[in-house]
Amino acid sequence: MAGKVEKRREDLRVRLIEIAEKRISEGGITHVRARDLATEAECAVGAIYNVFGDLNDIIIAVNGRTFSRIGKTVAASIKDQDDLSPTDVLIKMSHAYLHFASEHKNEWRTLFDLQMSIDRDVPDWYMAELQRLFQFIYKPLQQVFPDMSETDLALMTRSLFSSVHGIVLLGLERRISAVPTEELERMIEMVLRKVTEK
Repeated sequence: MAGKVEKRREDLRVRLIEIAEKRISEGGITHVRARDLATEAECAVGAIYNVFGDLNDIIIAVNGRTFSRIGKTVAASIKDQDDLSPTDVLIKMSHAYLHFASEHKNEWRTLFDLQMSIDRDVPDWYMAELQRLFQFIYKPLQQVFPDMSETDLALMTRSLFSSVHGIVLLGLERRISAVPTEELERMIEMVLRKVTEK
């Protein structure tokens, strides 16, 4: 009997994540509401909280899937291109990140719209997904800066990610300081070449 209960819980868990993912894709983080999820999943609102602690936990689960999709997109952008320089690898991956953000804006924005404290709220598996993404940047940087310490390389990795992310965010949000969307790829390339080419 316990096995059947656990299976029902797991089935509901997966269903709620799928529904939340669809709602985020269609309208962003504000479209994830308990009553709507319960209606679509055909369960009581209280059943949601038997499976998840709160709505943030559901959104975190969706974000984990989004991180995984970004990782696959970035990996695909450099697949079978072993002849690329480390700088060109970084540029290709950054352009792939830009295109993912552009094509899946709501899912991408939800990664950063969810309010979490890194000291308390972030599950270990979530941080592991983020670290996997950072590894894509870390490896070519290690080739560019072979004498840099691991600590400084980790900081450089986050700095480059923040730079590219900022360009993408300002560009896609069409903020006054942003360049036109068609120039975003070139702007990213200019920054990465300046930082990584000697």
